[in-house]
Parts: sequence; C-alpha cells; structure tokens
Amino acid sequence: MDRYCADVSSSHRKHMQKPDLQSLLKDLISVSGISGHEASVRRLIEDAWQPITNQLLSSRLGSLHGLVRGSGPEPRQSLLLAAHMDAIGFMVARITDGFIHLQAVGGIDPRVLPGQLVTVHGREDIPGLIVQPAAHLLPPKTGSGVVPLEHLLVDTGLRAEKVAELVRVGDLVSFAQPPFQMGSDLLAGHSLDNRASVAALTVCLHELRGRSLAWDVWAAATVQEEVTLFGAATSAFELRPSLAVAIDVTFGSGPGSPDHQTYPLGQCVTLGWGPNIHPALFESFKRLADELEIPWKMETLPVHSGTDAIRMQVASGGVPTMVVGIPLRYMHTPVEVVSLKDIQRAGRLLAEFAARLDADYLPKLEASFDPGSDNRA
Repeated sequence: MDRYCADVSSSHRKHMQKPDLQSLLKDLISVSGISGHEASVRRLIEDAWQPITNQLLSSRLGSLHGLVRGSGPEPRQSLLLAAHMDAIGFMVARITDGFIHLQAVGGIDPRVLPGQLVTVHGREDIPGLIVQPAAHLLPPKTGSGVVPLEHLLVDTGLRAEKVAELVRVGDLVSFAQPPFQMGSDLLAGHSLDNRASVAALTVCLHELRGRSLAWDVWAAATVQEEVTLFGAATSAFELRPSLAVAIDVTFGSGPGSPDHQTYPLGQCVTLGWGPNIHPALFESFKRLADELEIPWKMETLPVHSGTDAIRMQVASGGVPTMVVGIPLRYMHTPVEVVSLKDIQRAGRLLAEFAARLDADYLPKLEASFDPGSDNRA
C-alpha cells in the first residue's frame, strides 16, 4: 500500500455503528499478514478504521496510523496506542520432488506442526498439509522425538512439475485453520497474536466516537513485531508521541500452567510492570481499572516486555510507555484461544484512559518519576 492520507469528517464518524466483535475478529484471522508481508490484513484494518478516525496514514514500512484528533489548544500532546498486526508463518526454503521445505518466520514450535493445514502463497494460493516422514526415514534419533522443522514437508497433492510452476523459493506459507467459536465467549484460530489486540484497539476507537479529547490519539497497527520490532520503532519515531501504550496478548492459563506466569481467560486484562513500563503510567491504569471495575492482574516483566513497547520506549529522547495485555492460550500455534470479554475490557480501558488525559497529565507524570526508585504509590 502506498503512503497516503485520508481524512474523515467528524459528522460521518459519529454515525458509525459498533462492529460485531466476533465477526471482526474472525475476519482479521482469516487472512495471513505474515511479518514483513502485512498488506492483506492491513487492508481489512484500514476498512474498519476509516469511518472511525479523522485521518489514516501508512508508514514507509507499512504500519497503519489512524488519528483521532483532539480539541485542546495547539500544540497538543499525543497518545500512541499500538498493536502489531503481523503474524508468524513460514517461507519456502526449497522444493524437492514437489514437496516444500519450510523456514520459520517468527517463533514456531515444531511440536504442533505435523498435520496442520496451510496455504502456500505462490503464483496462486494452494492448500497444503504439513507432514513428517516416517520415523525410519529420518536421521537416527530424530524419528523418535520431536521432528525439527527442517525435516517437515508441505504436501499440496500436486504433481512435481505443477508445484515447480506455481511455487518459488521465498514464497510465504500461512496457517489455514479456520476460526471457530468455543462456548459463548471464546474464539480459537491462528494469528490471534496479535489480531485480538487490533480488535481491542478498534473497540477503543469506537468508544472514543463523539467524545471530546484534549489530546490527539494515534492508533497504530504495526508491522514486523514478531521478527524485528521495526514497525513500532519507526512509528514511534515518526509520530513522536508524548505517551505510548503497547497492546499485546499474554500467556493464558490452562491445566498445569504456573499461576504466577499465566492469566485466566475471560477474567482480566493484565497491566505490565517492569523497566519497560513507566511506573506512573502503571499507577494511572491501575487506578482507572479499579474505578471502572475492570478486573486486572499485574504482569511482572523484569527484563523487557517482549512487545512493541521495547522500541517505543526508546524512540527519540524516550517515551513513557505502558503495556496492556490480553490473556491467550496456546500462543504461537494455529489454535490460539482468546476471550471476547477480555478484548472488550481492554478496548474500554484504553478509551477511558485516552479520554481522561488533560493538559496537566504529562507534567504531573514527569514530576512523579524518580529514576531508580520503586515508583509505586
């Protein structure tokens, strides 16, 4: 997508209906958008954000920026809310007798791969299946344990000459598991890391419609988080926000998972705490969540957050940064599971934070920060 600018009138924005969250999320995870190749999902997000923002821009790397313009006096402070839109996937490494060898794009656990449905994005989209050779055909000791990615293959069922005609080294391969609902609140599918947070950001933008804002609010769907974090780095450098919030998924609890490292689905959002987080921002979100009766849990991040906040925090001269998390089970698999309630909660929390920012917030934030101290009330 070429770099562009699109303005939307305020009167048009006020008449937009809230989307059906489940339908929006199913649409978002029905396309690939592998890191570095996000155009397909960006177009969907652009369609969703165009009626609910004042302006849309794309960065030179392909991140999407949506502006909700504040009404305070110029120069206005700005808040950046960022959720990465890219997903893990594969690239064709080589082709042998019509079978496709893969390389990973992002972190992928080979234990979950055999038997998975995929789409090979060659000269045309081709359905395929990840398979592993019989144990006695693999190198010694490999066949009796987890088979590494280098020994797995994609079988498209096509003749070797047809595969050679349609597929090239460097073509992308994405998961093709269709999304499906589990009970009344849970949704499963691939790429919910981090399309769930893009959906929460869309909820936030709808919540801000018609509200008077003192600050400008930028919503960013960033690229390449799974591989480089370069989308967040360049967006924060370009937009120069006064504050930044990364919205991402975190590890959801399940049978056997440690309670201090995972979080229950449908019961909370998480608020990050650690050196990647501005402590006064953490306190602001904690107080606001309590006031709104939004359940939350602290997520301790003692080194860095593993999110876009890593890059946003150090953009330019430094940006006070926060991380809001949405619990998700089975991360980096084709059957990630997320709660729609948690997405709604995250979107509402972000919107209320943005709407309550005033001209005095940033000076108070800076005055409250003592480098090297605990910095908690």
